[in-house]
Amino acid sequence: MWRKGNCGASEEVRKPVSTPLTAEYLIEVAREIISKTPYCFLITLGEAGRPNARLMDHFGPEDDLTLWLGTSIASRKVQHILHHNKVTVADADPDDYAYVTLSGEAQIVKDVALQRRYWREAARSSFPGGPESDEYVLIRFTPLRIEIMSYAHRVAPSHYGFRPAILVRLGDTWLIEERGIDP
Repeated sequence: MWRKGNCGASEEVRKPVSTPLTAEYLIEVAREIISKTPYCFLITLGEAGRPNARLMDHFGPEDDLTLWLGTSIASRKVQHILHHNKVTVADADPDDYAYVTLSGEAQIVKDVALQRRYWREAARSSFPGGPESDEYVLIRFTPLRIEIMSYAHRVAPSHYGFRPAILVRLGDTWLIEERGIDP
């Protein structure tokens, strides 16, 4: 096992230095960070073009890293997504000195079966009618670009540049983005 250097606590890490970064490995790192963090920031664009961030709890990532979030149909975020469906989701894990930022597309979903699947009983105080409530909807987030930094997983490609690893989705395939490209 390897130990962290000056960035973060001196804890064991999971990846030796010599192991190459592959898209598959980076997807697993992203999945682990998302799964460990119960809250994320959902960032939408308002009608005036200004970004709006809010803290939300998500339902852990699916195999393809799709995320589901529950919210009110009357919320600003729903209106923002209906106007402009490009959004960003950001998770941070301070224990591992790690973050993942996912950019992609959001869709508002009103489907009672899915609402039951993606429901937390703690939400009943906001939605007394439960998952069947007319007020409760889901946001389906599909990532198209992923930025990852994790010292615990040795995903910090340049020690002095602190440049994150970046993946882009091409169909069902994730590819490592060449350095210096910033969309």
